[in-house]
Order: sequence, then structure tokens, then C-alpha cells
Amino acid sequence: MDSRTELRDFLTSRRAKITPEQAGVPLHVYAGSRRVPGLRREEVAMLAGVSTDYYTRLERGNARGASDSVLDAVARALNLDEAERAHLFDLARAVGTPVRNRAASRGKNDVRPALQNLLDAMAMAPAYISNARLDVLAANRLGRAIYAPLFDGASRPPNIARFIYLDPAAADFYDDWDRTAHDAVAMLRTAAGRTPRDKALSALIGELATQSEPFRTRWAAHDVRRYCTGVKLLRHPVVGEIHLGFEAMDLPTDHDLTLFAYSAKPGTPDHDALELLASWAATHDQEQAAADAERADR
Repeated sequence: MDSRTELRDFLTSRRAKITPEQAGVPLHVYAGSRRVPGLRREEVAMLAGVSTDYYTRLERGNARGASDSVLDAVARALNLDEAERAHLFDLARAVGTPVRNRAASRGKNDVRPALQNLLDAMAMAPAYISNARLDVLAANRLGRAIYAPLFDGASRPPNIARFIYLDPAAADFYDDWDRTAHDAVAMLRTAAGRTPRDKALSALIGELATQSEPFRTRWAAHDVRRYCTGVKLLRHPVVGEIHLGFEAMDLPTDHDLTLFAYSAKPGTPDHDALELLASWAATHDQEQAAADAERADR
């Protein structure tokens, strides 16, 4: 992906989303007819304390020499949230770094045995580890059980974005498919800004853009977000509807890997459903092991 184009489109999209009233532009500055839905370039420049020419160059993708203080000022002018601000800095750094010196994402698909042991120790908490491309690289038994439709797909490793946009089962599995689909694209956008030379990520984005109109529409919005905590409502094929809270924890020593863990409050129907699912998963694994052993003896 071209970092200059990404920076240009991101700033243009953020400028179009914020009104003069929201930005606090004085009434006399924006009085009269307007040809743009959001702020004008000169208004962003005024709010950021830079010249219009300077901001125009920045919005055209020329971020060489842009200081952290200037980027912070632009982020404040555009009312960027934490994820958007970090994305702006990622894009600006990518533009300002010669291609030959940019570090490409390692793109490894391995998970340390210690991390798998940690997942397995979380017996009553569905958990998995994914990379920035949303490949699920490892999971515990209950994690595989709760996301059975994902693991039943043909993709290896299973990829959450590919499942959401290309597998018809996803529409039934996620109660709020629209929100889930938006979040997945926003996470991929964040990853693309951080690692613009990740060939596997570019290939995934190209695949989804080619095959899914909803993906193309959401990708063009340039939305980004950090995925830290929340609630998922799933329609599971075995236990039916289940509400689960989740926490997403970055693994600092493991490049671009995140651990997702889910839970349900004890004494609730959702917790009972988790216990039922744990029993089903144990039985399913035993039956699968027996079948594998029988095939091996033939």
C-alpha cells in the first residue's frame, strides 16, 4: 500500500467527518455557503496553528519533517480519538521513512509453547491468540468450541475477517454482524497503517476487496479502532444465544499478537451455556481422538 495515498485519504476522510461546530471554529469563519461537508483545509490549519500551505502539503501525503507536536496539533484539530491519533502517527512515520529502511512485519504464524500452555490452563474461559491480520494462531478447547463455525471453515489458519465477509455462516453466528464487520475492517486498517509492507496483509485486503462489496465500502471509510474490551452476543449452533464479555491483551514480547479471553458471570444462563459447551467440547474431542486412532490402526 502506498503510504502517501493512505495518509492523504485518511486526513481527507477525518476532515469530512467533523463539522465546524464540533471543531469549535468561530461562526464568522465559516459563515455562508459551504462546498464541503466538514472542515475546510484552511480551518484545520487555523485550529492546528500551522499555515494552510503546510497543512495542504501534509494532506497530500507529504509528511517528511512533520514533528510530533505538529501531528498532535492536527489530531486535536480533527478531534481524533486515541486509535485515530496513533494511526496518523503510523502513516506519517511510514511516509517519512525511506522504503529501504522500513521494517516489514515478521508475518510469523507460530505461537510459543508457553502461550499455548497458558491458553489451555484457562479451562473455563474461551481464549485464542490472533495476529494483526486476524489470523487465529492458537486457541484452547473452549475457544475452538465457542468459535466452532470459524474453525469449521476451510481457511488455515482460520481468519476472522475472511470468515465474517466470505462465509455465509457468519451472518447467523454474530448477532450484530454489521458492528462486527465494521470492527474487523477498522482493525485491519490499523494494522495496515502500522505495517504497510506486510505482504500477507495486503493479499488478504485484496482478496476481501475483490470478493466482498460490504468490505470495499467499509474499507473506503478509513475508520480505525483499538479492540480492548466489550461484549459479544453470539448465536452458537450448539448452545444458542450466549452473551460473553471479552478482554483483548497485547503480548508485548510477541510481535503483533493479541490474546482474546471471554467470560460469563457465574450464576447466569450464559455461564451455564459455557459449562454445557465445555462438556460438549470434551466429548467432541474424545470422539475425534477415537476416530483418529481407529483410522491409524487400519
